[in-house]
Amino acid sequence: MDFSFLFAMKFELLLTLLIFILLIQKINSTANSASVLTITFGLLLLNFVLGFFGNTESSLFGGMFYSNHLLALEKNILNLAVLIISFTSYHWLKNHKHLAEFFILLLSSLLGLFFMLSSGNLLMFYLGLELSTIPLAALCNFDLEKKVSSEAAMKMIMSSAFSSAILLFGISMMYGTTGTLEFSEIPKTLYGSPLQILAFILLFTGFAFKLSVVPFHLWTADVYEGSPIAVTAFLSVVSKGAMSFVFITTLYKAFAPLAQTWYFLLAGSAVITMTIGNLFALRQQNLKRFFAFSSIAQVGYVLIGISSASQVGVASVVYFILIYVFSNLAAFGVLSIVSSITGKETISDYKGFYKSNPTLALILALSLFSLAGIPPTAGFFGKLFLLTTGAAVGTWWVIIIAALNMVISLYYYLRIIRAMFVDEAGELLPKISLEKSELAALVVCVIGILVIGFASRTFDVIFNLSANL
Repeated sequence: MDFSFLFAMKFELLLTLLIFILLIQKINSTANSASVLTITFGLLLLNFVLGFFGNTESSLFGGMFYSNHLLALEKNILNLAVLIISFTSYHWLKNHKHLAEFFILLLSSLLGLFFMLSSGNLLMFYLGLELSTIPLAALCNFDLEKKVSSEAAMKMIMSSAFSSAILLFGISMMYGTTGTLEFSEIPKTLYGSPLQILAFILLFTGFAFKLSVVPFHLWTADVYEGSPIAVTAFLSVVSKGAMSFVFITTLYKAFAPLAQTWYFLLAGSAVITMTIGNLFALRQQNLKRFFAFSSIAQVGYVLIGISSASQVGVASVVYFILIYVFSNLAAFGVLSIVSSITGKETISDYKGFYKSNPTLALILALSLFSLAGIPPTAGFFGKLFLLTTGAAVGTWWVIIIAALNMVISLYYYLRIIRAMFVDEAGELLPKISLEKSELAALVVCVIGILVIGFASRTFDVIFNLSANL
């Protein structure tokens, strides 16, 4: 009997196994939260380590599911992000009475993202999307005692249902005009008819909702603010990262014949998205809303890289998402630790933060510098590659606007740094002691921010893997 499918679906099978272990543990365990967290953290770490071994290139279920080394890298980047989010949320998780349920929902959502990444068929992609979205809506409402958390979940459900309906309508129209849902077969039947272009625009709209591309971003800030910080971090990094990976695959494999059409759509969306995201971030006081608009602006830069329709574009986007994982999760890690202990979530609360918590203040400052794209942090190299890739296409006005937006983003990131290091506070935040898991996660993020930009081998490996998209 051929067991090669076990390696092809290794990531999905491991996650399914973890979910069943957590279910059994929930039913039978009488252990305290600290021991349950230790076991869960160990399983997540094991899952991440196993992601580096036994990866193959294969296709299953008539091409509906496929795997290759680039997909394995993308999935393990997401595994790493979930591991870091879990570690930095230790204080919040150990006091939550529904600990096992949180991880079951989180891993179920991640499982849906993995199926979406490996989909070779629009229907398989849609099923993976729904599997990832439904648990995520429940996670948004995980602060059960807070009304704002319930509101966030409702907005998430409504916006997701709306975008999924548009996406499904686009898929049905695409099937009607091409007669197939297979990514490998769609390009053979695309000839750019008005109906096909309309179907593609509907598909793009569905992606735009999930990526928070302007003007389909209106749900983002409210959902980020109302959700627990661990869920906000998952939405900002894991969900958006996975959608960026899938968006590349869908455009490059299925809709390559329409490249000239979708280039201008992506370029225009990138300009509007990064501009609106940056301008609204200037006005925010709540840090979760702040990072919501910051993530919207970052999506604009990602769209520039995707629009190049090249192997370098694929490598630049994957490289940027890897850097974004470390940069954004370092910031969310500090916010999660501070919020779980003090309940403080506004910029003004961080006045004088360096005096009481110098280590956390320096880590947060480093992450903000990386998100702003300031050298020598990895964020500088990530944005440099994205903009260079976009410049190769020759549309210089997009690059000029992106550069101006980077100047705007520098201002609002420096607002937080000024509050921590310069502004005087009436009452300082208390001195915070880090748990081992929190410290380990933050150290990994700092190393990633400082090292990846200079480790040119990282980009070379991703570029070589991108040839097999």
